[in-house]
Amino acid sequence: MKIFVSYSHRDEGTLDRLKAHLSPLRRDGRIETWYDREIRAGGKIDGEISAELEACDIVFLLISPDFLNSDYCMDTEMTRAMERHEEGTARVIPIIVEDCYWKSSLFKKLKALPKDGKPISNWTNENTAFLNIVEEVARILDDMDRASASAQPEAGGSTASEARPRKYRVQRHFDDIDRSDFRDQAFDKIRSYFQGAAAELDALEELRGRFRARSDKKFSCTVVNRSRIQGGTAHITVQCSTGGEVFGDISYVFAEDARDNTSNGGFNVENDEYEMFLTATMNFIRGNEEDRMTPHQAAESLWTEFLEQAGVSLA
Repeated sequence: MKIFVSYSHRDEGTLDRLKAHLSPLRRDGRIETWYDREIRAGGKIDGEISAELEACDIVFLLISPDFLNSDYCMDTEMTRAMERHEEGTARVIPIIVEDCYWKSSLFKKLKALPKDGKPISNWTNENTAFLNIVEEVARILDDMDRASASAQPEAGGSTASEARPRKYRVQRHFDDIDRSDFRDQAFDKIRSYFQGAAAELDALEELRGRFRARSDKKFSCTVVNRSRIQGGTAHITVQCSTGGEVFGDISYVFAEDARDNTSNGGFNVENDEYEMFLTATMNFIRGNEEDRMTPHQAAESLWTEFLEQAGVSLA
């Protein structure tokens, strides 16, 4: 099973101890762990994190005050992990590192480790806490192995394709309320992505990032590249349409707190007979206007384009 570890970099010590305690399961070939330190030089950070988060079977959330304070951990990684948990495509396991107010979060309904959600830092011997975590993970792996085995056909029985549950796509009609809700949800995801990415960027020595919520339907972001004498500052304003605009359901301008009647591009909510998606209204976003995008993909593409305005690219 592939395990994705979401954590604050301030908790790297805990991550290292957890990795050491999980080593027997790794040596037995039962798990493979991934976290952002696995990204090699030249790798695209956001893209690789997103790809690994989509490919994993289990997500560990290392919960601490610093994790809860991290917009990227909470708004990007944890939010997508919980979406996959609700879809039944991944299992989320919160691991409580230190005392913090985590029971107001989305994962509050999940069983947390170590036993009874007692923070690792509160155990007299922290090795006992890690042992409890590993034993519980081993039991979860056993359950998942049994579930996988039960889905396999018996000798002489049906084929694997016959035993595997079928997935269906159901045609449906999308009305104006559906499209409006999708637009608002997409804007919220783009806003959360920019807020988390700006905070992460601001922690770097040569860069500054600032996020500003202008209203419920509008935000702006600024990036300063300190190593670039000229052209090292970039601004963007992103706005959710309230109806009647011609620039897209979600529009953006490469300017700080831009006027409502300006635009450099945008996204429209489209749908086929099965699902809704976003398309770019102009060619500032890579690809062409026929490309379908999820809200996360739209946010990632727009963030990349925005960074280039300040002479910054994702490694």
